[in-house]
Amino acid sequence: MNHEQHMDDALRLAQEAFDRGDWPVAAVVVREGTVLATGQNRQNTRNDVTCHAETDALRNAFAALKTTDLAGATVYSTMEPCPMCAEAMRMAGVSRLVLGLRHADLNRVDLGTYSIEAFCAMMGWQLQIVTGVRHAECGEIRRRWAKDKVRT
Repeated sequence: MNHEQHMDDALRLAQEAFDRGDWPVAAVVVREGTVLATGQNRQNTRNDVTCHAETDALRNAFAALKTTDLAGATVYSTMEPCPMCAEAMRMAGVSRLVLGLRHADLNRVDLGTYSIEAFCAMMGWQLQIVTGVRHAECGEIRRRWAKDKVRT
């Protein structure tokens, strides 16, 4: 599996979101080497606080496959999924997460001690996690956005 290639796709989508005025986050859903769907953060342009990149990608995969069962799928995300997105991924049966940037990398203060690993432990979810793929690039676009609540 080519993690860098799928993350490059996500980074291109994150740049589109940034250019449109949305949080620069994107996600790609892949199963058995095939891209099932992509998603972008669209909170600002859709006036919908639930339209995060991961939920957008999951909704697009559900529509394309006509099922909510994504067992065996991998989600590539430029940013660590929040608790809402993590729960949606868990309920869909996602088995692997490949992420570029973590909330802690930005010194975010709005999520407390949250991490995807803490969420998985709380829920008893056995998610395979691969971290740091295109970390610098994911961090660069998020820092250009400069709208995260961070500790300085």
